[in-house]
Amino acid sequence: MSPRLDESHTQRATSTPSLEDGLDDIAHPSGDSLDDLPEIPPYDEVGPVDARALSKTLFERLESLEEGTHEYSYVRNTLVELNLALVKFAASRFRSRSEPMEDIIQVGTIGLIKAIDRFELSRGVEFPTFAMPTIVGEIKRFFRDTSWSVRVPRRLQELRLDLAKAGDELAQKLDRAPTVGELAERLGLTNDEVVEGMAASNAYTASSLDAQPEEDDSEGALADRIGYEDHGLEGIEYVESLKPLIAGLAPRDRQILSLRFVANMTQSEIGDELGISQMHVSRLLSRTLVRLRKGLTLDE
Repeated sequence: MSPRLDESHTQRATSTPSLEDGLDDIAHPSGDSLDDLPEIPPYDEVGPVDARALSKTLFERLESLEEGTHEYSYVRNTLVELNLALVKFAASRFRSRSEPMEDIIQVGTIGLIKAIDRFELSRGVEFPTFAMPTIVGEIKRFFRDTSWSVRVPRRLQELRLDLAKAGDELAQKLDRAPTVGELAERLGLTNDEVVEGMAASNAYTASSLDAQPEEDDSEGALADRIGYEDHGLEGIEYVESLKPLIAGLAPRDRQILSLRFVANMTQSEIGDELGISQMHVSRLLSRTLVRLRKGLTLDE
């Protein structure tokens, strides 16, 4: 925060300078160079009209001061404090973004400082009118450079903005969504360049797999709707190849296969079911499996 202009600089009674003395000397430069400046009340009590008038006076004085001096820094910092309301107003337009409002205001303040350094009274333009595009531009640049979920070249970032603007204009004119060809003709690009820009737009935001669905969405979180790896698919080719081979087996061999691998019966239980020994079941099962294995090998 910059110091107030209406506070007077007084001499210290002690002869030994303190840290407070040094800070006070910087905040209230010695000499008569700033004595004719008007008194400035607390910044949060200055209305827009008064801030505009005070800023004009301070800009007039700033032009007469040498850059790098304490007086110059003092007036410049006071201009920043007086016009912070412009930054807060510009930042409020981006309230819906995911970035903290403090960060947005900080970036907007950088834009305000740039506007103060570039402003010239001789242009005949009010400072808020001159400063707002610079402040908003700085905030937009911040989002352009940091808000993309996947880093893409700046050329594609700017193309996304051009496509969005042209798309809105054409949609209003045509009363429908524009085609790729119409967008390309409007922007003087090729169809491939437009498609590339559209694809790059998908990298601007990303959705969390665990994001909660909307109130009227009964399908659950996105993670619940994404397919999973079905290991059963790995054997589907073998199953289809086995069908004709199994169909060519003797009825008793097919029955043994069914009892063993479908009903999950043991060889002893199969023997009891068919009235044969467990050893006989083992031999028949082994013979059948060898035959099927050879059939698959020949097919491959």
